[in-house]
Amino acid sequence: MADPWWKSAVLYQIYPRSFQDSDADGIGDLRGIIERLPYLVELGVDALWLSPIFASPMADFGYDISDYTAVDPLFGSLADFDALLREAHAVGLKVVLDFVPNHTSAEHPWFRESRASRDGPKRDWYIWRDGALGGGKPNNWLSEFGGSAWTYDDPAGQYYYHAFLAAQPDLNWRNPAVRAAMHDVMRFWLGRGVDGFRVDVIWHLIKDDQFRDNPPNPDFCAGDPPHRRQLPLYSADRPEVHELVRELRSVVDEFPERLLIGEIYLPLDRLVKYYGRDLAGVHLPFNFSLLETPWDARAVARLIDRYEALLPEGAWPNWVLGNHDRPRVASRIGQAQARVAAMLLLTLRGTPTLYYGDEIGLLQVAIPAERVQDPFEKNVPGLGRDGCRTPMQWGACAFAGFSEVSPWLPLAENFAGNNVACQGADPASLLNLYRRLIGLRRRRPALRRGAYRPLQAVGDVLAYFRETEDDRLLVALNFDGGRAALTIPSPGTVMLSSSGDRAGEDVVYSLTLRPHEGVIVALGLGRTEPTSAN
Repeated sequence: MADPWWKSAVLYQIYPRSFQDSDADGIGDLRGIIERLPYLVELGVDALWLSPIFASPMADFGYDISDYTAVDPLFGSLADFDALLREAHAVGLKVVLDFVPNHTSAEHPWFRESRASRDGPKRDWYIWRDGALGGGKPNNWLSEFGGSAWTYDDPAGQYYYHAFLAAQPDLNWRNPAVRAAMHDVMRFWLGRGVDGFRVDVIWHLIKDDQFRDNPPNPDFCAGDPPHRRQLPLYSADRPEVHELVRELRSVVDEFPERLLIGEIYLPLDRLVKYYGRDLAGVHLPFNFSLLETPWDARAVARLIDRYEALLPEGAWPNWVLGNHDRPRVASRIGQAQARVAAMLLLTLRGTPTLYYGDEIGLLQVAIPAERVQDPFEKNVPGLGRDGCRTPMQWGACAFAGFSEVSPWLPLAENFAGNNVACQGADPASLLNLYRRLIGLRRRRPALRRGAYRPLQAVGDVLAYFRETEDDRLLVALNFDGGRAALTIPSPGTVMLSSSGDRAGEDVVYSLTLRPHEGVIVALGLGRTEPTSAN
């Protein structure tokens, strides 16, 4: 049987508010994404993952949903979505939607009905509790957005639970009616032709049925988000969650060739459990380890080895370097290392996910206090996410070609010199490196489906083989600002280098890496045709 499409795909995350504005309101939309489909085809990605586009009061910019089967007017209409799906499919792009099943908006009709009466039919669709004996919150659980996770509702006469904002009450996934309703939401979109879902905070779906207090976190450090004062032993990653995940997968499996991804911030040994028994959980539990691992070759090598060792038999790995919740990779590790990061992401075994703008090295933008949008930043100053959500920089024209008016978040100061138009015209740019890397993945079986095998290296060099029976590549990455040398097992030919000027170079048993350089070498194949753009 042929491998499913997502095993060889490159996923591309779009934050719709910030990709392209087509109606001059300063906010990106679905028609704007349609306008930019040719760019995505040229980049070479295979699937778009869209952050939420559903009807929402926007307390958390779409992660607070008031209607799961409607498109918010900010982004367009259901007809616009159908047009996007149709046109994306016509040019060979899959479309994956963000699915947010853990919580709704407080303005969702379900919650309005739930809070209206203790005896109403939807009361048990959310998590309601009386206060503790003697008064106070039902327990000590904390919101990830700061403060208690319990809010008292006067009309209802009880507290309700919210893992995030008070405007985002958690659904009660122990209620079969809730599960059935959410499964129907999935079928609505799958029936329209979407190619899968990325499931938001999937490890939060079910909570301890005894509502026990969470224990303190002995590793909490000053500067950590306040909710990390506790270990969420009873409020997340409960054993029962895996049956819920299995049910989600069974709905997806009703439709051929669809993908289920889970957002899961957990240690690797717990993360891999979300593949499920007999691999009947999510296809890809998002692996965010590269976002948190120190950026040095030995630490990354240990991470890769551990992840590969923990994967269940037959499970397919995946890698992520950036997303809408974490600082931009080019700011985290520096612009020189952004090229090395690109080569790492696109040559490791598994499915890579690329965050919009990382292909041109967008930097984290400092947001003036008066322009802060993120509710997390407003609740916990200094930890906001606006800086990685700024508009895509398309050109040196007004507002970077994103909009005809001032956008909802400020642009980076360097947008006139760092944009798609400038980089597209520069053969040595980061954007063109991404294009070459993605093109090489498509052409070389070793990168699409080959095994991963580490090559012992010293210092700040990471080296590994990607290989099939008929294709063998060596990837060597210099994480340091000095030159480095690496002994290789057989002669080969450079296929691609991050510096852009070494393709076709013959290498005989020894490979020298320049500062901050990555190189891909074809081994055992004699002289190999280099990538044309190098």
